[in-house]
Amino acid sequence: MAVETGVLETFEYDNRIVRKFALATIVWGVIGMLVGVLIAILLYAPNYLGNHSILSFGRIRPLHTNAVVFAFVGNAIFLGVYYSLPRLLKTSMYSNLLSNIHFWGWQLIIVAAVITLPLGYTSSKEYAELEWPIDIAITAVWVVFGLNMLMTILNRREKHLYVGIWFYIATFVTVAMLHIGNSLAVPVSFLKSYSVYAGVQDALVQWWYGHNAVAFFLTTPFLGIMYYFVPKAANRPIYSYKLSIIHFWGLVFIYIWAGPHHLLYTSLPNWAQSLGTVFSLMLLIPSWGGVLNGLLTLRGAWDRVRQDPILKFLIVGVTAYGMSVVEGPMMSLKSVNALTHYTDYVVSHVHLGALAWNGGLTAAMLYYIVPRLYGRPLYSVRLANFHFWIATIGMIFYVVPLYVGGITQSLMWKQFTAQGLLQYPNFLDTVTQIVPMYILRSIGGTLYLTGFLVLAYNLCRTILAGKFVEKETASAPPLKVAMAHVEKTTYKHRILERKPLVFTALTLIAVMVGGIVEFVPVAMVRSNIPTISSVKPYTPLELEGRDIYIREGCSNCHSQMIRPFRAETERYGEYSKAGEFVYDHPFLWGSKRTGPDLHRVGGKYNDAWHYQHMLNPRKTSPGSIMPAYPWLFDHSLDTSLTAKKVKALQSIGVDYPAGYDKQALADLQAQSQKIADDLTQNGMKVTADKEIISVIAYLQRLGTDIKAK
Repeated sequence: MAVETGVLETFEYDNRIVRKFALATIVWGVIGMLVGVLIAILLYAPNYLGNHSILSFGRIRPLHTNAVVFAFVGNAIFLGVYYSLPRLLKTSMYSNLLSNIHFWGWQLIIVAAVITLPLGYTSSKEYAELEWPIDIAITAVWVVFGLNMLMTILNRREKHLYVGIWFYIATFVTVAMLHIGNSLAVPVSFLKSYSVYAGVQDALVQWWYGHNAVAFFLTTPFLGIMYYFVPKAANRPIYSYKLSIIHFWGLVFIYIWAGPHHLLYTSLPNWAQSLGTVFSLMLLIPSWGGVLNGLLTLRGAWDRVRQDPILKFLIVGVTAYGMSVVEGPMMSLKSVNALTHYTDYVVSHVHLGALAWNGGLTAAMLYYIVPRLYGRPLYSVRLANFHFWIATIGMIFYVVPLYVGGITQSLMWKQFTAQGLLQYPNFLDTVTQIVPMYILRSIGGTLYLTGFLVLAYNLCRTILAGKFVEKETASAPPLKVAMAHVEKTTYKHRILERKPLVFTALTLIAVMVGGIVEFVPVAMVRSNIPTISSVKPYTPLELEGRDIYIREGCSNCHSQMIRPFRAETERYGEYSKAGEFVYDHPFLWGSKRTGPDLHRVGGKYNDAWHYQHMLNPRKTSPGSIMPAYPWLFDHSLDTSLTAKKVKALQSIGVDYPAGYDKQALADLQAQSQKIADDLTQNGMKVTADKEIISVIAYLQRLGTDIKAK
């Protein structure tokens, strides 16, 4: 309760919620990074964890991304918001109850992800793999967070909204829009659904979400954190207010348009690809406005950098952000994209930002906040500096080999002999060539994890030596007093900063414009995707096989999109057409080729080859780093949902005949028996009810609906 003392009111900052998010950040950081190291090793030692389904690369790779993005970084975002927002607004958080619902709800969502993803319950969408009940829970918890934040802003004692708060508001409204738009699905069962979008439409919506999840979950909230903690650590005001305005409004308006640059040379309409490229290049201006604002604020603290680990992490983090926002637009140029897309270069680019920008600012924030929560200095500045250097060395060992490996991959894929033949027709040659880079990457990841463990130890010793300060008392004039002394200013933006609801509405409009322009013509107007009469829906058996393909995370390593390059058409076959994907719910174009593209794999090998390849990849492809899938040979295919799947897909436009759900199971059994008989004739011991049969049926269907002339 605020108590008036003259023109001042006293209030308290509640550190309990800050402590919860700080501890969660540390715990999930260790877990997420540990899983990252494990899957890095799987890329050159595919069997070292054993042949267990829940420990296979395809299942724990999305566990790693979700643990790092939403558990580690997500909790770090909320740590920064709950610490800085009340102090910037000179008020308590609006509701401790909402704060705690937000905290525990977010942790339960993460636990749900930890359980469901290794069990194979996934939508397969990048950064949005969680199934529909969890998506609903995310929406509810996000609304709780936003309500608490906005009500705190409305109950502030500071008349103007500081620039960091602008970015927090943009994060809330944009992530809500992206999450709801991309997660629309028709449920089949409690943990199974199909995206309402198909093929090209689904790809556009997914990368509208995927690119901007990076923008508005991994970037804008950390920019808000940067604008708070950089001036605090440097002990000087932010360099330029004008630059802050340009940075914010330029970023929130332009960023949302750039998603299609993930889909260059694909079946996405060219006009959408071009828009993505143009706006990606435009992003350089506002993004570097923020970089300069951060670095020029820090220039007055260079004399303390050698001793202060917080400043080290901030400088390297902001610098890495600057490098990433140059590299991203450059990779959106078609000539550069043709070289880097589907390679490990993209993985390196992403991790440069994740490790240095997100990880660096999180480390700085933890080193700044935790000692203040416990009323004592950091246990060991020397250990914090050691953390900085080992993390930096780890980042170098991680990103540099993958940059080299990515370019090596691409050049080998495209190399022709003097006779006009592919120099490396066997895709596996391009894989084995870069295995040493994978080894170096895992070493770098281990070093980075070691640094974070040092942080955890250092902060634990700080906590044990101090006494937790549950509440900090502060005082400030009430808002009506502050507003009565509003100074005259030439900056019209100051007026907007006094109207938080108007500010929020304008921010939402700014991010909606680009989404509407790109989203509606492609995703909402089906006639914009040309149809091909020979393309038919998947048979029930192929549909079940496709769902297993999704369950096992095969799209993490295999693309299904042949681009119109001579090297790709020579290697894989006819380039992919938009009309071939009209029944793909969800799309499976992939974003990385650890293995070859599979869009034309149907009929390339016989059933027996696929059987042997899935049982022991090294038998058919010596030197392969693909894991084996022995459980597909032991597990019987669950057909209890087949009819429901057919009906669900019919409801979103898949052209099955009326009443086909009643015939689906009989057709599935007939096709299964045919494949089983063929395998038996080739000496394979298999029955028609095993999961492997449906996977083979799906693989043999891929790319066979059209025939190249």
